[in-house]
Amino acid sequence: MGHLGQKIRELREKQNLLLRQVAAQLEVDTALISKIERGERNASKQQVIDIAKFLNANEEELSTLWLADKIESAIVEEPAIAYQAMKIANKNLKK
Repeated sequence: MGHLGQKIRELREKQNLLLRQVAAQLEVDTALISKIERGERNASKQQVIDIAKFLNANEEELSTLWLADKIESAIVEEPAIAYQAMKIANKNLKK
């Protein structure tokens, strides 16, 4: 399960909402929300924003988790060089 998916599930369950209620609000299939929660499918940036609004969640937090999941999925297949690549990216971001 991805970081974003875990957080969405936690927020949804805390509010006693069903998957189908979130899906209906976003006008998507229930299966899509389920896959997002399980980390089997990536949400779009707009879906993250819409989910945050519907669940009264911190949009920046969910967006950060979304980006962390994207970064992880991009580097997971390159563990030998991932750390070095992240160091370079971090250095460039600080500029």
